[in-house]
Amino acid sequence: MNKSSTFWVRIALVNLCIVAALGNIMRYKIAFPFPFFDQKFLQEAHSHFALSGWITHCLYFLLVILFQANLENIHEKRYRILILVNLFSSYGMLVSFMMQGYGLVSIILSSITLINGYVFSYFALKDTNRLATNHPAKNWIRVAIWFGILSTLGTIVLSHMLSTHQFDLTTYLGSIYFFLHFQYNGFFLFACMGIFIDRVKHIIVDPKQIRYSFWLFFLSCIPAYFLSTLWADLPVMVFASAVLAAILQVVGWFFMVRFLRSNIDKLKLIFRSPSIILFLVVALAFTLKLILQLGSTIPEVSKLAFGFRPIVIAYLHLVLLLIISVFLLTYMYGTGLLKQNKNSKIFLMVFVIAVIFNEIVLGAQGIGSFSYTVIPYSNEILFAIAVILFSSILLLLRAQFSRTLININHP
Repeated sequence: MNKSSTFWVRIALVNLCIVAALGNIMRYKIAFPFPFFDQKFLQEAHSHFALSGWITHCLYFLLVILFQANLENIHEKRYRILILVNLFSSYGMLVSFMMQGYGLVSIILSSITLINGYVFSYFALKDTNRLATNHPAKNWIRVAIWFGILSTLGTIVLSHMLSTHQFDLTTYLGSIYFFLHFQYNGFFLFACMGIFIDRVKHIIVDPKQIRYSFWLFFLSCIPAYFLSTLWADLPVMVFASAVLAAILQVVGWFFMVRFLRSNIDKLKLIFRSPSIILFLVVALAFTLKLILQLGSTIPEVSKLAFGFRPIVIAYLHLVLLLIISVFLLTYMYGTGLLKQNKNSKIFLMVFVIAVIFNEIVLGAQGIGSFSYTVIPYSNEILFAIAVILFSSILLLLRAQFSRTLININHP
C-alpha cells in the first residue's frame, strides 16, 4: 500500500478540488445570476461526493496503511479494488446527481457504494480484530466501522421513500439526520481518532485516559442521535438521554485533551510543523461543536437552531470542513503522505485560514437570521472565500508533483 499511497493521496486532493468547485458554483448561483445547473441537484452531488469521494476515500486508504503498519499478510489487491469501486461509484453519483438528483441512476450507484462499503467493512473488521489486544486504537477503529454500517440504515429508509414516493416529512428528516449523525459522529470521528491514536501509540504511557475517552464517546454516540431530532416531540426519557450524551461527550473530550496537553512536546516530534498548530485549530473547533451540542439541549435554543437553515449549514461545515477535512489534510501532511515542501505548507495554511473565515461568515449569517438581519455582501464574501478554498487545494495538489521525497515511515 505504501507504493500506491501517493496515488491515493493525489486522487483525494483531486476529489477535494471537485467538492470545492461544486461549492464555487453553488456560491456563485446564490450571489449572482447563473441559469445553468439545478441548485438542488448541485447540492445533492456536492454532499454525496464530499462524503464518499473525499472523506470516505481518505479513511479507506488511511485504514489500510494502518493495517499494513501493524499486521502481516494484508490483502492489498483486495483493498485496492474496493477503494477503486468506491471511487468509480462516487464519480458516477457526482454526475448522476448533477443531472437528475435522486433518480434511478443515482439510487443504483448509491446502492453500489453501499454494498461496496459493507464488503470493505467486513474485511476491515477482520483485520481490526487481528490487531494486538492492547492496541489503543483497536476499539476506536472497530466501533468506527460498525457505526458506518449503522448509518446506512438512514440511507436505506430514505431511498425506499424516494423510490416508492411514500413521503413522510418526519421520517424523511429523521433518516437524513440518522445517516449524517452516524457518519460524522460515528464513522468519521472514531476512524479519525483511531488513525491518530495509532500514530502516537508509542508515546502512550498510561492508556487509561484514552480508554476513558473511548468509552464515554462510544456509550454516548447512539443517544446523541436524538440531539439531531430535538425539533421533534421527544419523550422525556429520550430527551434526558440526549442531554446526558452531550455531557458525556464533553467529559470524554476532557480526557483526550488532557492526554494531548501532557504529551505536546512528544507530538511535535511525531508530526511535521505546522501540524500541531493545525491540530489545535481542529481541537478548538471540536470543542466548539461539543459546546453547541450542549447548548442545543435548551429548548429555546434548539427551536431557533433547527428553525433557520443558515445555522444548520454553518454547523455541517464546522464538522465536515473545519474538523474532519482539516484533520485529514493535517494528518496527511504531518505524516509525510502529503509532500512536506514549502508550497504544500503555504497552500495548506491558506486553505485552513479560508475555512476559518468561511465558518465565521456562515456563523454570522446564522446569528443574523435569529433577528432576520441580513449581513451585507455576505454571499459575495462567501463566494470569494470559496474561490480561495478551491485555488488553495488546486495549488496544494500541484505541489504534490514536485521531486521532494515523501516520508511515510510509520513510527
